[in-house]
Amino acid sequence: MKGIILAGGSGTRLYPLTIAVSKQMLPIYDKPMIFYPLSVLMLAGIREILIISTPRDLPCFRELFGDGSDFGLNLSYAEQAHPNGLAEAFIIGRDFIGKDNVAMILGDNIFFGHGLPDICRQATARQKGASVFAYHVEDPERYGVVSFDRATGRAMTIEEKPTKPKSNWAVTGLYFYDNDVIEIASSIKPSERGELEITAVNNIYLERGDLHVCQLGRGYAWLDTGTYDSLQDASSFVRTVERRQGIQIACPEEIALDMGWLQPQDVLRRACLLGKTAYATYLRQCVEDYAA
Repeated sequence: MKGIILAGGSGTRLYPLTIAVSKQMLPIYDKPMIFYPLSVLMLAGIREILIISTPRDLPCFRELFGDGSDFGLNLSYAEQAHPNGLAEAFIIGRDFIGKDNVAMILGDNIFFGHGLPDICRQATARQKGASVFAYHVEDPERYGVVSFDRATGRAMTIEEKPTKPKSNWAVTGLYFYDNDVIEIASSIKPSERGELEITAVNNIYLERGDLHVCQLGRGYAWLDTGTYDSLQDASSFVRTVERRQGIQIACPEEIALDMGWLQPQDVLRRACLLGKTAYATYLRQCVEDYAA
């Protein structure tokens, strides 16, 4: 399975912070925001990843990640010149995806939970259909909202930013699709907002009976970092967990070491590059723990 991180958009809700820098490069406590969605794809076992961003911001991502080898990955890059909707990512990434299935995650979404790797790998193992994740929120009108049949628990409807939501379950920015998504994304029409909506793609899978919706309940955190307050909330959450537990959330080098994609000497080389930082110290500790 291939992976896509959609890290485009103009980030106007975060002006003036994002006038000169991509939202996905802003810090969430001690790491760039994009480290968090990247780590989710890695935990799902995905190594071939396409980063889609604006022509202005792509050079920054190339400088941050290079070809991905420092993280045990194979990274590619593509431009989304205008914010034409999430579903456009599959059109832009058609050649990258090829005949494979594909996962997409939004570059400003943060996921956390002990069972996250397992549910992601279950989604990657599903050869047919689509898998999305729903999270209970207080303000569902801001999101794509999924309603469920109370008797069977199956998804019944998905509506994009409804004025009268049928539930409080929002579809998060993590999606797994079979290869049909390329043609489906190419077939849908722009919405009234002028965008190719991911909800339209999900509804086609729903109508086919091929949409699997996993509800992220207690024990999971989903943070959408699109506002000043949500940026602060996300940083506070990460800081609290890391300081209390002595672990790093979304450390790509650590994940790659655990996966066998990097060797200890690769991680030590990376730590040397990062100098006398707490992050570099953590990488050295990861190598010591790995060897123990």
